[in-house]
Amino acid sequence: MFRTHDCNSLRKIDIGKEVTLAGWVHVSRDHGGVIFIDLRDRQGLTQVVFRPEENAEVAKQSHSLRSEDVIQVTGKVAPRLPGTENPKLATGDIEVLPADLRILNRATDLPFQIDAEIHNEDLRLTYRYYDLRRPQLARNLRLRHKVAKATRDYLDGQGYIEVETPILSKSTPEGARDFLVPSRLTPGKFYALPQAPQQYKQLLMVGGVEKYFQIAKCFRDEDLRADRQPEFTQIDIEASFVTPEDIFTLTEGMLAAIFKAARNIDIKTPFDRVTYREAISHYGSDKPDRRFDMQLVDLGEDFRSSNFKVFRGALDAGGVVKAINAKGFAGITIGQVDELTEIARTFGAKGLAFIKIEGGEWKSPIVKFFSEAEKAALQSKLKIEEGDCVFFAADKWEIACEVLGRIRLRIADIQDLNRTSVRGQSGSDLDFLWVTDFPLLQWSAEENKWNAVHHPFTRPKAEDIALFDDKKFSEIRAEAYDVVLNGVEIGGGSMRIFEPELQEKMFEVLGVSAQDQQSLFGHLLRALRLGAPPHGGIALGLDRLVMLICGEQSIREVMAFPKNNRGMDLMTQSPADVDPRQLRELAIKLSSEKKGRPG
Repeated sequence: MFRTHDCNSLRKIDIGKEVTLAGWVHVSRDHGGVIFIDLRDRQGLTQVVFRPEENAEVAKQSHSLRSEDVIQVTGKVAPRLPGTENPKLATGDIEVLPADLRILNRATDLPFQIDAEIHNEDLRLTYRYYDLRRPQLARNLRLRHKVAKATRDYLDGQGYIEVETPILSKSTPEGARDFLVPSRLTPGKFYALPQAPQQYKQLLMVGGVEKYFQIAKCFRDEDLRADRQPEFTQIDIEASFVTPEDIFTLTEGMLAAIFKAARNIDIKTPFDRVTYREAISHYGSDKPDRRFDMQLVDLGEDFRSSNFKVFRGALDAGGVVKAINAKGFAGITIGQVDELTEIARTFGAKGLAFIKIEGGEWKSPIVKFFSEAEKAALQSKLKIEEGDCVFFAADKWEIACEVLGRIRLRIADIQDLNRTSVRGQSGSDLDFLWVTDFPLLQWSAEENKWNAVHHPFTRPKAEDIALFDDKKFSEIRAEAYDVVLNGVEIGGGSMRIFEPELQEKMFEVLGVSAQDQQSLFGHLLRALRLGAPPHGGIALGLDRLVMLICGEQSIREVMAFPKNNRGMDLMTQSPADVDPRQLRELAIKLSSEKKGRPG
């Protein structure tokens, strides 16, 4: 055998035993001819000491060892010399004195040191198979395994069965851009990789499965960021004869089981609930971070008759005036002002008005336009004190809320108000909540059409269905819900449309013609006519959830082989060119002109 023990298992009780260990040379130190090796495997470290007086030949051989060489040692477990114990290591009371050393493989030309902090992420991703040896990544993958296992165990205990759905599916308009896969057997036709198993899991409900789950691979051809990859994994759940309350209870129980298994954290249930409208009005976000206050305050009634034309004009046009008070932020720098102003403009504001309170004085060009009553209202509603900085937005409700919501989050970053992570926390530090009552539809001025806020199969609230006939589409609420943790959306779901007539009406509002309904969704509409049960579900982002549990800032840190922020796999150099013969077999011809390239 290659080893009798792993590198984290030996203790004082093992002193005197002959053992065999195998792993990587983590660190090699020469102390006057005595070679100290920290031997590493997935489980941890063990100190191995080569002394010439005990075994001259093996000690001589050890002088050639370098970092990341793969070796096997056989020898006796001995106590460390008094005063040399390492309390930071589980194996810190012992060392191994080898009688035999086998070099299984040499490591040369290391791209970087495993124990060094590497800021060049592209370098790490190019050598990902090597990067995975880093203790932090190894730990993250183990935690990911625990999360997946706890998920399966919990849902199995609730009577759910895991069912795989196809990876090669059909391209249908569901929001994001599809990855397409050409068919060799049917030239000119394409499969699509699934954005989510949405239609398949609904069809499983029609099929009488009743309680389904899957740890599912999903694919979306979207622009990337820290918490988004072109391929990702979600915990996908669907059930028949359920209400939103059933889904809330199931999800809360599952998350409690996950956090207990992964971090030994007891989380508080049930979670708080806020409506979409409340979340946007108070926090400027549908995934509010409530770890700090700084809520948006409505000032419409106070400035309804104001002489300040900017505020009065917004209110007269049907908009709002809102403000946030950044406590202790009066020392804002010019650079920070410029940054926050740019954020405001990016999200639709014409500029950013603010007041600094310094030396008992309100400092801002706009203060002179305020009446004493208006200033008193600001003082009272915003609880203004020395050192504060108040920011305003006057615009349409959606724009004003989003602008201040973005400003709020950036100020929290600057002031370190939201830096607590899941790592090392108790359950009381985790702010879980449900956001409910989302709008069903959203108007796109760019496309000149209505789009589904979630997806086309989301059920409208029963009391709002009549609004379809009145064409009051903006007022229709969805029976939809998101679950949020510390300002990050970790999952979302809804009750589904199970009546074919209502589904057809939804497609019609979305601009899907009767002909396209049959060509794109005919399978689903036919299924709904065969006795579809009421059903609903939820999907949680496994990568994003594990990222939070591990205390990481990017989901790339909890995935074994991620793409970089340009969607490239630098390790395998993909996407890549393919043999022209393969393209001919697929009846695909590339354009001779390479767009964007000179010449």
